[in-house]
Amino acid sequence: MISKEKTKPIIESLLFTQDKPLTVKKIEEVIPELEEGEIRTIVYELMEEYKAEQRGIQVIEIANGFQMCTKKQYEEYVQRLLTHSRSKKISKPALETLSIIAYKQPITKVEIEAIRGVESGGVIRSLLQARLIKMGGRKNVPGRPILYCTTEDFLAHFGLRDLSDLPPLHEVNQVIEEQ
Repeated sequence: MISKEKTKPIIESLLFTQDKPLTVKKIEEVIPELEEGEIRTIVYELMEEYKAEQRGIQVIEIANGFQMCTKKQYEEYVQRLLTHSRSKKISKPALETLSIIAYKQPITKVEIEAIRGVESGGVIRSLLQARLIKMGGRKNVPGRPILYCTTEDFLAHFGLRDLSDLPPLHEVNQVIEEQ
């Protein structure tokens, strides 16, 4: 059995090496001696330690996992360092389609096109390639069309813990109307 004093730096190392949120299940696979509750306790302790100390990084809970990232107040300096964006910019049609999928999921291509009023196959393909959406099964209607839904990468890209972090649809509509 590994002691808690040794598991905390191991988990910290695992978080540090990942560019995507690390799930408790994945940590359990790497450290099978620990149970889910113990892992969560250690990660939450790490979160508090980073919060309490004057550090430039933090551990956050995001996209059904945990990730080490820079603190918001140092964003300006990190941006100065980075010469290229980590992720591609999302075009307006892609963002529109992604929004529809996020709020209406699971949803078919035909349903997306009915809302947008234009053919959306190319945009859907690009969102699939960017791993922001995925095929989430088939609708139980004639023709059995593919259902689309958002992914963990979508949550991470937009800094959401889960879909409940999305702003309420009426607020989105209000912003659109004001523009």
